[in-house]
Amino acid sequence: MRKRKMRLLPENFVLDLDGVLTDGKFFYTSEGKLMKTFGVDDHDCLNLLKQILHVEVVTADSSGFKISEKRVKEDMGLEINLVSATQRLEWIANKFDLEKTIYMGDGVFDYLVFRKVFYSIAPANALAFVKKQADFVTENVGGERAVAEACLHILEKYFKDRTHKLFA
Repeated sequence: MRKRKMRLLPENFVLDLDGVLTDGKFFYTSEGKLMKTFGVDDHDCLNLLKQILHVEVVTADSSGFKISEKRVKEDMGLEINLVSATQRLEWIANKFDLEKTIYMGDGVFDYLVFRKVFYSIAPANALAFVKKQADFVTENVGGERAVAEACLHILEKYFKDRTHKLFA
């Protein structure tokens, strides 16, 4: 894990979808992509966190976008954006201040984002070299409370003084 000097408090939390909010598996039939699995507690903890930070989700999965949009946008009330894995850093930099953004990802190109953002998080099942670049690695795997763990970690690390109000 990298060490980074603390700057301003974060304002944004951007997270990858597949392998982070989901277990990363795609279920196919002869009709095409059928479903994805999402973990428990992640939505509840994101609801706590979005009282303090702006939260958005990114995915590169265009063929499963309608599935993801149903869960993330309609059910969870979060913005979801179709962004190629190789364009994530540029997309985030154009939309947010990198110095005020936390990013959570697990994929091959996510380490490029990790190097530039305020703080980076990887789930336990991310690729080994990606985890080495992360500031924090969850004990839980994607789709199995990794996002919930990350949210609680962010609240404890940066907003400890405000968390008692969130849990009241």
